[in-house]
Amino acid sequence: MQKSVTIAGAGSIGTALGHALAKKKEYDVQLLSIEEDVVKSINENRRNFKYFPNVKLGKFLKATTDNNVMKDSDIIFLALPSLATTNFVLDNKDIINDSAILLNMAKGFSKDQQTITEALSSKIKNPVCAFKGPTFARELINKFPTAFTIGTTDPSHEKIFNDLFQDTAVHIDYSRDVNGVEILSILKNIYAIATGIVDAHYDSPNLRFLFLTKAFNEMKNILVEHGGLTETMFKYCGYGDFTLTALNDLSRNRTLGLLIGKGFFTDDISEHVILEGKIAISVFCEEITSKGKNGSHYPIISELYKVFNRDYDISKFVSKVVNS
Repeated sequence: MQKSVTIAGAGSIGTALGHALAKKKEYDVQLLSIEEDVVKSINENRRNFKYFPNVKLGKFLKATTDNNVMKDSDIIFLALPSLATTNFVLDNKDIINDSAILLNMAKGFSKDQQTITEALSSKIKNPVCAFKGPTFARELINKFPTAFTIGTTDPSHEKIFNDLFQDTAVHIDYSRDVNGVEILSILKNIYAIATGIVDAHYDSPNLRFLFLTKAFNEMKNILVEHGGLTETMFKYCGYGDFTLTALNDLSRNRTLGLLIGKGFFTDDISEHVILEGKIAISVFCEEITSKGKNGSHYPIISELYKVFNRDYDISKFVSKVVNS
C-alpha cells in the first residue's frame, strides 16, 4: 500500500526534499504550499520556477494548496519558518491524521521561546520528531550525498525512516535526545555568525580553528545546561551542521557575520534582517542572565549579544572572544 508523505512548505529545502523522495513509487509525495504560482509551476511544468527554475523535478512529485492533504498523511515534514511552524500545526491539528509522524525542520525557537518539538509535543498527540543536519538545498536537489539526524524517542520510527530514505542521497543517523537535536540546530546559527565575524577580520587558518574549538566547547556547555547529551554534538545535527553553517559562504548566518565584521551591518540592515540566529542570541542570553551567570561563562554568545544590542567596536570582537 502506498504511503502518503506531505512536506509543508515548498521553499528551497522543502522542494529539494520532495524531489529526493518522489522518485520512489511506493510513496505519494506532495508539497503543501500557500504560493499558488509555485504549486501551478510544479504540477504543470515539473519545475519550481521561484526556487529552482533550472531543475526538472521528479515526475511523481505533486503540489497542492489544500491543507486537507494532511488528513491521509502518514509522515509530515514541517519545512516552514520557525516562527510560523507551531501555529501552522495547531491551526490544522483537527485536519492532521491522528497517526501521522511530524518532523520539524525549522532551526529556531517557537514564538513562546520553546523549541518547536517541545511546544508541539505538549499540545498535540502526534509524535513530533526533529529533522536536522548539514544540508544546503542546492546540494540535495542535485543529488549530492546529504545527511540528517532524526531526533525521536520511538525506536520503531527507525525502520519507517530507513525505508523512506533507502536508495536516496539522504543519509540518516538517530538520536533519542530530541531536545538536544533542536538546541544544536539553533546554536549552530549563532556560532556561525561569530565565525563569520572572525573570518572577516583575519584570513588565518590557525585563528579560525582555535576559534572553532572554543565555539564547539561553548555550544556543548549550553547544550548540557539545557538537558542535552554531549554525544549529540557528534551526530550530523551537531558537528556536521555547525561546520557546514560556519565555514561555507552559502550560509546566511555566516554571511551575516561577514557583513558585521566588515562593517556593513548598519542599523538600516538590522531592521530588515530576520534570521534565526539573531533572534536566538537574545533568548539564550536572557536565560543565561536569569540563572545568575555572566559573560565569562559563555563569552562568545555574550559578545554577540552586545554586537546586536549596543554600540559596539567590532574591531575588538576577536581579541575579546579569543582571550576570554
